Amino acid sequence: MRTRYFSSILGFGALVLLLFSARPLPGQSRVKVDGDGVMVWEENGAEIHGFGVNYTLPFAFAYRNAKRLGLKPEQEIDRDLYHFSRLGFDLFRVHVWDTEISDTLGNLLSNEQLKLFDYMLHKMKAQGMRMVLTPIAFWGNGWPEPDEDTPGFSHKFGKYACLTNPEAMAAQERYLAQFLNHVNPYTKIAYKDDPAILAFEVSNEPHHREAPEQVTAFINRMIAAMRGTGCQKPVFYNISHSVHLADAYFKSDMQGGTFQWYPTGLGAQRELRGNLLPNVDRYAIPFAGHPGFGRIAKYVYEFDAADVNRSYIYPAMARSFRQAGIQLATHFAYDPLYSAYANPEYNTHYMNLAYTPGKAIALMISGEVFRRVPRYADLGAYPDNARFGPFRVDYLQDLAELVADTVFYYTNSTPTPHPGPAALKRIAGVGSSSVVRYDGTGAYFLDQLQPGVWRLEVMPDALPFHNPFGRNSLDQEVTKINYRTWSMSVDLSDLGGAFKVTPMNQGNTHAAVVEGNTFAVRPGVYLLARNGIQPAQKPGDRFRYHTLGAYAAPKGSLQETYVIHEPAAELTADLPYTVEAFIATQEAPKSVYLQVFGPQYRQHRIAMNPVGGYRYRAVIPETMTGPGFLRYHIAVEEQDRTTTFPSGVPKPPYAWDFFGEKTYEVPVVPMEFPLVLFDALKDAPLLNRRWLRSSSLQPLPAPGEAELRIDLEQLSTEDPENLFAQPVHDYSMRFYFGDKTEGRKGDRAAKKYLYIKGRSLNDKPCKVQLALIQKDGSAFGGTVDLLPEGGVYRLDLAQLAPVPIVTLPRPYPTFCPISSNANQAPSPSRTPKPCKSPLALASRRRRSTAGMEWGLRGCGWSRGCRRCRRCRGCRGCRGCRGCSYILYILYLLYILKFGPKRNDIPPFFPVFALVGEIDLEGMFAGGQGIEGNVEQDAGGIAAGVVVFFKGRPIDGFAVDGNGQVV
Repeated sequence: MRTRYFSSILGFGALVLLLFSARPLPGQSRVKVDGDGVMVWEENGAEIHGFGVNYTLPFAFAYRNAKRLGLKPEQEIDRDLYHFSRLGFDLFRVHVWDTEISDTLGNLLSNEQLKLFDYMLHKMKAQGMRMVLTPIAFWGNGWPEPDEDTPGFSHKFGKYACLTNPEAMAAQERYLAQFLNHVNPYTKIAYKDDPAILAFEVSNEPHHREAPEQVTAFINRMIAAMRGTGCQKPVFYNISHSVHLADAYFKSDMQGGTFQWYPTGLGAQRELRGNLLPNVDRYAIPFAGHPGFGRIAKYVYEFDAADVNRSYIYPAMARSFRQAGIQLATHFAYDPLYSAYANPEYNTHYMNLAYTPGKAIALMISGEVFRRVPRYADLGAYPDNARFGPFRVDYLQDLAELVADTVFYYTNSTPTPHPGPAALKRIAGVGSSSVVRYDGTGAYFLDQLQPGVWRLEVMPDALPFHNPFGRNSLDQEVTKINYRTWSMSVDLSDLGGAFKVTPMNQGNTHAAVVEGNTFAVRPGVYLLARNGIQPAQKPGDRFRYHTLGAYAAPKGSLQETYVIHEPAAELTADLPYTVEAFIATQEAPKSVYLQVFGPQYRQHRIAMNPVGGYRYRAVIPETMTGPGFLRYHIAVEEQDRTTTFPSGVPKPPYAWDFFGEKTYEVPVVPMEFPLVLFDALKDAPLLNRRWLRSSSLQPLPAPGEAELRIDLEQLSTEDPENLFAQPVHDYSMRFYFGDKTEGRKGDRAAKKYLYIKGRSLNDKPCKVQLALIQKDGSAFGGTVDLLPEGGVYRLDLAQLAPVPIVTLPRPYPTFCPISSNANQAPSPSRTPKPCKSPLALASRRRRSTAGMEWGLRGCGWSRGCRRCRRCRGCRGCRGCRGCSYILYILYLLYILKFGPKRNDIPPFFPVFALVGEIDLEGMFAGGQGIEGNVEQDAGGIAAGVVVFFKGRPIDGFAVDGNGQVV
């Protein structure tokens, strides 16, 4: 009954939103915040909702890049805004770089950046978008480059002086008044009066450190300067920083509070792995019960699942926002089309329709969540809330979808059938579904223009090439674009069994022949018309805010064939080995095959078969996987050449003059060998953990042996953003080991014990908790006491008990809860004594193979912060935005909220975390398989290897660079 009832609520909510048009009526003051803290249209009382992105092209690094590349910024804005329209964005936000458009006195400068900003707002308004503008950003314009010598007051005073210095405050008052009074030359309307501008936020992330009464006075002074212009729009203020000042915020004249959410931290420098849906199970605001909270409107000005290049997570974030009562949300940040190939600006973020198609469609679905899910809807906890109303998110399939009466959106191939395809009016997706079958990797859109006539838009293929979250540059592609012809099937009764395909966009001459409902298609725009219907539409006819023939896509950049393949870290002997590879070619290759070096060095050729898109698969039989080392090449045969990988030599591997010495190599071990999950020597740089000066990887006397030492003077530190918060006494780490165990699926179920090798670094034992995270996000763990003399310690897998889930990496803002009860049974009571002794994790290695390409990078505080004491070698700074963020870029697995001063709460114990994906055949509740994790805290640990092993522990077992026992 509950499910049916909620579905009815969603359906009614969608109906209400359609009845009340989102387009406001004419008039100057048409937005207000009612007594319940809801932004509504003044004319009819209808709730305002919006969803969109931050986008920065008129300013700073994005603007400079456009100029460097010889582009016209206005044209690039037009192309990106077309994508915004395609994705259904109806809201825009930007923190204006005041340092570029003001002088030291706060006077507004009429320059090219301001003119370009005006142009962009005008074009956004023309396609039905609304804006929330933040006039003051505080920081310099350099990031990720050094700051330029800009003329503005922010450059002169800096963020903290702007909050306290009387001269700086006067400059801000002057600037805010002139900014709101500025008349856009394109619209002929002042910002303060433009109905497309919903509200203003005073400034970006102010980070107050003053007394509460001073904070309230500052906010009121800035708002008074804005009200002095006659502006009647709602004025927001950031309340997700320095949350201990909540009373001061609510005593001010602000009408709305702004929030942010980075549930996966920031700046990992590589893609984060594992099920992160528990991280976004809820957006908990600690002061939501404050009497003043109910009277203000609520807006999330920035959010992202940073360093995650998958698509399943965004609608879950939107769901949690609506549960928390959020009305508006804007993702940070959309990459301009001209530079998205390199992702050079905010490398921890990556979003563009052409280059991250699944993620972009996920934002499209998230916008629908805001339109269809009521505020404060009770949707339960994960995993039950993975399906809510017509929406579903799925980590294992990397899928988010919306299956509604007239729309069908999906971010990846979906097995979900649409229940009534005859009623469909709009389809958007990546991959295949019950109505469209397509192997290309780009997004596509199908829109019904009239019965029997549909507009089809197909984006080119986006091909991963390099780590998009590393140290990026305009000189390095992270994603390539390819224009390849693919087969597409469209199964819509409205089109019938046969239809005509007519190209529409400029330069598109592709002639498609339809057989049944299948035809060959290249990227572009087409009209699909049922036989017997002569469409009247022309390319220049209006389609929403653009034309039918409108199309914006980058040029193809794939010039040479390449292969993405990571061989298994280790294989179980005498079992088949499935080899999968991503084969990037301009057109479909003639053949792809493995050249395998089997027993007695005999070579065998095994065909690799296409399994969808650019993915190929082959199976090496068990007769060729005896103990030892399995070696093979991947050969790609095209029309005019054969290229052999991993060397990239343009010759077949059997040619007499083939000179490629590299091969893919996999250790093959007997089933009784331990299954190694973590090796300190090679894996320590890949740990997600909080950086410590007192942490180090140290070699040991035995050859190839090292230990990770962690020495903690104290577990908790004061959080400057939340001074009244209960201290978090923890040091935890997380390591994803799924890739290590993939080749050992055949014998994983036989492993009965979990081992850790380590020692305490002083004369006191240290208690360590190890936890394994399942694919569904739940965790099971147990504890061991590491002794100063060191050794190998064992946990029985069958005895592991449920432990709380921790939102890892540590989320930002810091008020977000660290632990989560999502998908968890209550954890058992624990009363160990505090561990204050340092520890170390040890490992031995006898052989080295290639590890991950990208390691961890990061600093402590960014140099824009007065509290900074640790920054060394920053690549630049965007003010204090990064100060607290970067502290949380690393994984944290298990946390309990208590401190040594609380005698009524059990003290905490350490946890070292490993994360992977292991199938233990339903040993734990749910039978989802394990993603794995081990954690740690208090004092320090030194540990080296963590293994599953059947039988007695072995003294001094060794592991290689990828964590295999040798």
